[in-house]
Amino acid sequence: MKFDGSIVPIIDLTKARTGTEEEKQAVAREVGAAARSIGFLVVSGHGVSAEIIERASDTTRRFFDLSLAAKTKYRSPDPEIYRGYFGMETGNLASTIGQEAKPDHREYYNIGRFDLDAEDPYFTTPTAQRIFHDNIWPDADVPEFRHGIVDYYHEMEKLAELLMELCARALDLPADWFADKIDKHITNMVVTNYPDQPEAPEEGQLRAGAHTDYGGLTILKAEDKPGGLEVQTPDGRWEAVPIVPGAFIINLGDLMAQWTNDEWVSTMHRVINPPRDKAVGSRRQSLVFFHQPNYDAIIECIPSCAVKSAPKYGKTTSLEHLEMKMNQMNDTPKFKDMETV
Repeated sequence: MKFDGSIVPIIDLTKARTGTEEEKQAVAREVGAAARSIGFLVVSGHGVSAEIIERASDTTRRFFDLSLAAKTKYRSPDPEIYRGYFGMETGNLASTIGQEAKPDHREYYNIGRFDLDAEDPYFTTPTAQRIFHDNIWPDADVPEFRHGIVDYYHEMEKLAELLMELCARALDLPADWFADKIDKHITNMVVTNYPDQPEAPEEGQLRAGAHTDYGGLTILKAEDKPGGLEVQTPDGRWEAVPIVPGAFIINLGDLMAQWTNDEWVSTMHRVINPPRDKAVGSRRQSLVFFHQPNYDAIIECIPSCAVKSAPKYGKTTSLEHLEMKMNQMNDTPKFKDMETV
């Protein structure tokens, strides 16, 4: 584990993928230390090819380069179906923690799960029908978009499984403890474009307002541009999260904090505006995989995490928590403004 001048540690996952049991446990201890202290880490040695990352980044950038008229063709026809393109200032992440704030200065594209097993009853229940909608693909304008995202999404699924295994090990649980809670996950992937800001945003408006993420963990691929991601430290300061070439930023979500009775932290974070003298040329794009457990996964305190204090949270499910967060946004249709940093 190293820190590279930041409170957020950088952890090499190579031995977690290929090492001995002892070496995997050693990496897990590093993950656990980060989870307890700041809830953020940067991972290298993750095994995802640079070609897949670059293709996903390039093809999605080509989408955002389209005219507004072209992009809006790929909006969802139903505001309650969270798929496709969302235009500038249509989201407000600060509202999910009860804050009044200006809309976020960004546009984004949402992709849900695909390649579902139509023969599996899990994906055909009334609840599943509310969640697993067809994706909207911009095939007519950017035909490479779908292939780039599908390959990237599958790689993120594998990386998320490895990270959840390391979380289990760090909590002294069996390595596969989370496996049956994420094998039919409801993960939402969002590609976000933060454009240049030749004109200053409104006072108090950020690229993305302060919030915590809702699920188990988040995998972020971000660009090193002015106006980036900041994490709130335990003493209330805001500190930039380092951008390491070829690495991913990982942060824990609310469900991991609830599973661990707040021994592990779901930390407030935001995306700030670039300095005015660097506003032109600050365009920033992020690929974000919000790993969300199965819709019926039970979220309750892991018994070993109730030793120091009684459970702080009542039993819930992955979907119940997600919908609770949605309902915190006044006059916002369900699933309209899920996480998008």
